[in-house]
Amino acid sequence: MDQNLTLVVFAVYVVINAIVFAMYAWDKHKAKTDQWRTKESTLLLGALFGPWGAAIGMKVAHHKTQKTKFKLVYVFLVLHIILIAYIAMNWM
Repeated sequence: MDQNLTLVVFAVYVVINAIVFAMYAWDKHKAKTDQWRTKESTLLLGALFGPWGAAIGMKVAHHKTQKTKFKLVYVFLVLHIILIAYIAMNWM
């Protein structure tokens, strides 16, 4: 893979995870201040594409850590690790 393309893909991946982190942190803020909340399905969809941000957001904000369905965040994270390892082994 071209080095410039690799950097762009990596940068996009980092931005997606940062956005997902912000989604979790913002939803926790809204929960504390009795405001309209983000749907759980939206948070989980974000976690599918940005599991690092979701996992860190859950840990830092102490948000959605007790909900069973949010264990999916860690499943998504493992899947991303496997995919990243596969890509690294085959394209480097």
